[in-house]
Amino acid sequence: MLKHELRKKYKNLRAGISPTKASDLSLALANSSLQIPIWDFFYYHIFLSIEDKNEVDTLPLITLLQGKDKNIVIPKVVGSNSLENYLLTDTTAFKKSAWGVPEPVEGIEVPENKIDVVFVPLLAFDEAGNRVGYGKGFYDGFLGKCPKETRKIGLSFFAAEPEPITDVHANDVKLDYCITPEKVYAF
Repeated sequence: MLKHELRKKYKNLRAGISPTKASDLSLALANSSLQIPIWDFFYYHIFLSIEDKNEVDTLPLITLLQGKDKNIVIPKVVGSNSLENYLLTDTTAFKKSAWGVPEPVEGIEVPENKIDVVFVPLLAFDEAGNRVGYGKGFYDGFLGKCPKETRKIGLSFFAAEPEPITDVHANDVKLDYCITPEKVYAF
């Protein structure tokens, strides 16, 4: 399937999930993350959810990371399609961006070469580990700057799309894993 078709399909599917169900599914995703061999690393990049888009709530996963005393890195959009990454601390202040994304106002910047694990937002993914985001290229650009060893983990309420994504580009970065409420996919 084409990315634009998948974006439309999965935006509609996500819109049909109630807030209570989304909360339950997000907690299940956080618990499922414990199955992946990623817990010996230090820097974990994680997106903050956009409430209006009914994204996976990453707060349970952030709480899990904090409980394991991990360094949590939060993105901030800069320029037309770049991300800067800031260490989450007790004093981190947030402001919503034009897209409704909570972003750190300022803080300790963490370079891409230090990031060990990235939890990647997505709308859909296929069984080969290709993902469909919102189409702006923020994460593909960011992941391209990370070390090749960085673990890339998608978070999705839905199973892998059975049909392959047919319009994958050379700069699209594949996932290593994707966590759903029912299954952890390894690619």
